[in-house]
Amino acid sequence: MPLPTDEKLLALSNDILQQFEQIFGQHPGFRPAHAKGAMLTGTFTPDDGAAALTRAPHATAPSTPVTVRFSSSTGIPLLPDTDPNGNPRGMAIRFHLGEHVHTDIVAHSTDGFPARTGQEFLDLLRALATSAPGMPSPTPIEAFLGTHPAALAFVQTPKPFPSSLARESYFGVTAMHFTNLEGETRFGRYRILPEAGNDFLDDASVASAGPSYLFDELPKRIADGPIVFKIQVQLAEPGDKVDDATIHWPEDRSLFELGTLTLTAAVSNDAAEQKQIIFDPIPRVDGIQPSDDPLLELRAAIYLISGRRRRTAIM
Repeated sequence: MPLPTDEKLLALSNDILQQFEQIFGQHPGFRPAHAKGAMLTGTFTPDDGAAALTRAPHATAPSTPVTVRFSSSTGIPLLPDTDPNGNPRGMAIRFHLGEHVHTDIVAHSTDGFPARTGQEFLDLLRALATSAPGMPSPTPIEAFLGTHPAALAFVQTPKPFPSSLARESYFGVTAMHFTNLEGETRFGRYRILPEAGNDFLDDASVASAGPSYLFDELPKRIADGPIVFKIQVQLAEPGDKVDDATIHWPEDRSLFELGTLTLTAAVSNDAAEQKQIIFDPIPRVDGIQPSDDPLLELRAAIYLISGRRRRTAIM
């Protein structure tokens, strides 16, 4: 996939990547955010009615192979799983539709995002990078949060520690535009829910957990049997904002059952595969189109730029 030609978009993408490095340090060969991760493989099986929402290939085929990457926040590869900065956790899904043909879902475990636009997100990162313990109040980050209620709400949203990455729910950040075989369209956001249910640790359990308890647990869990998630789409109603990742839709919005994700094995060459794979927040598949959310093109550019750097880095 070629880089975008929009010079302003490229400049903003590089500025954001530079801010990630300023905050987390340089870690060649790793992602600038969600650096710590692990990958599993399995299959996606659509529900019988999935084609009523989208004509995308993985909604109409009997099943589709998938690769899934679980991750922790921050750009620090060895961040302890017990560090609160590791929340929200991430989940990225690649649907392998054919040779060199795929579509992805990128999600994290907090329903929402702290910034409406790329520039606003850059301003947030700059405020964070220039704030330090012991600085007089208000610090730059305090001032930013005081004037950006959506970012404050995101920061204040509880982010408990899951007992397992397989016992956490994940949410698509941006809305997508789904089209079925009849040409009917709906906007929706992904929700990826564990079949085993959510399960979170109390403070005492977090304090006694190991520094890699989440990523040590995954191969043990999958050795005992498949990890299963249901993929749903929360459907927007007329009047709902579909181009603003900071706005939650009401909880009474319909949930469409898209299908079942069944993970059965860990990726054997995990470190090399994580370095190689570049997920794409834009679907780029017939039947699922991006919304007009301004974060989508920016995130796609950042993922591609950083992914190319990661592939050529000497570790």
